[in-house]
Amino acid sequence: MNLSPNFTLEEATFSETAVRLGISNEPSPEQLENMKKSAEGMEAIRKLLGKPIRVNSWLRLPELNKAIGGALKSSHMDGWAVDFTCSGFGDPYAVCKAIEASDIKFDQMIHEFGRWTHISFAPEMRGQKLTIFKPDNKYKAGILTADEYAKI
Repeated sequence: MNLSPNFTLEEATFSETAVRLGISNEPSPEQLENMKKSAEGMEAIRKLLGKPIRVNSWLRLPELNKAIGGALKSSHMDGWAVDFTCSGFGDPYAVCKAIEASDIKFDQMIHEFGRWTHISFAPEMRGQKLTIFKPDNKYKAGILTADEYAKI
């Protein structure tokens, strides 16, 4: 089933951890509707970047979210959040900066560990921009490089 022209339910619900632990990650009707709305936002990002997107994590039901150590109130659990990369466009910092410079509306965008972009289309649409890197694992305001992050 397609959530949108370029994103499938299969890729949005797949998790190696869920498979390994035998955890169901099938959306409820409400979560499915949220995922379809998020897919519209992801289509806008794909159009902006002009390249295919690789979804790392989208829906994570509470049991799965807990198993991977996700945030207690993660938007992934409602189908609003997507972790992704777009290597054809550039690294996650470049992806975040491109989204930041666009007119794409989002609730939260996080440059996570220099490895992927997290974006949420939850209805609050706060436009929150954050960065997190190891070793301190603390969210800092703004879309930052590792060097900028270390100086704050």
